Amino acid sequence: MNRDYSPAPLAPPPPSSHRLWTLQARLAPYLFVLPFILLFCLFLLYPIYRSIVLSFYKSAGPRKEVFIGPANYLFLLKDQLFWLAVANTAAFTLLCLLVQIPVSLILALILNNKRVKLRGVFRFAFFTTHVVGSVFLAVLFSMLLSPRAGLLNRALAVFVGHPVDINWLGEPNLVLPALLLASLWVSVGFGMIYFLAALQAVDKELYEAAEVDGANKWSQFWNITLPGIKPVLIFMILIGTIAGFQLFELPYVLFQGGAGPKSRGLTIVMYLFQHGFEAGNLGYAAAIGWVLVLMILAVAILQIRSMRATQES
Repeated sequence: MNRDYSPAPLAPPPPSSHRLWTLQARLAPYLFVLPFILLFCLFLLYPIYRSIVLSFYKSAGPRKEVFIGPANYLFLLKDQLFWLAVANTAAFTLLCLLVQIPVSLILALILNNKRVKLRGVFRFAFFTTHVVGSVFLAVLFSMLLSPRAGLLNRALAVFVGHPVDINWLGEPNLVLPALLLASLWVSVGFGMIYFLAALQAVDKELYEAAEVDGANKWSQFWNITLPGIKPVLIFMILIGTIAGFQLFELPYVLFQGGAGPKSRGLTIVMYLFQHGFEAGNLGYAAAIGWVLVLMILAVAILQIRSMRATQES
């Protein structure tokens, strides 16, 4: 007697469970990205929308707002303190880039040379200054730049041979040099690391071929090194410009909550902070913020176009 031991066919799932499984498969991707979308809308899109709306209001705190249209932007065009802050910020950014980029590149070239001993130690030493926060940096340089007991004046006294009593934080013409010294102490090592990475990515065979052709070091740097690190150079100029226009903590703490003598340390973000959080005029502060965004965008576009034009020429 033959018996059939083959397994019995499985019963098809009920239609309701099949529809539930299909619905879960369709909704699963959206459920995974839903937390990001909610956080993105809550902490980015809504604040952007709210700041745009707020820039058309005059406010005396978060609960007292009066619609005034484009009056904040019109007043901004005639605000002398705002344009003083723009001039101070632009001068700081330009001078910082003119000093930081060459110094960072020179340090990177030196520490990229295999003949230099303890390269890793020097790289670490220069880069660790970037880890220090802006507030700690301002406190540190307020002591270093002290008129009498400051280390900088004492170092200058050794070179000139007599006591030096320079009031770095009290003289209007010395405010910008003081800010540059403090900022470069942090930013030079940061730029050096990026240039080191770019230098190590340049093809070494190009240098060997150039040496065979009789090219000197300057010709190799101008024709091989500089074109090889140009993308990183453009990147450093862009982020340096953005960081310069966002300057706030360093002068604010360095001058103890003020703008320095004759407002020489006043920056755009500091002026925004004074109106928004000290005076309570959040509408005018929002207008300043959006003008700052447009300035950074315009400068970035001009830099990118000029770099592209030099590459094509």
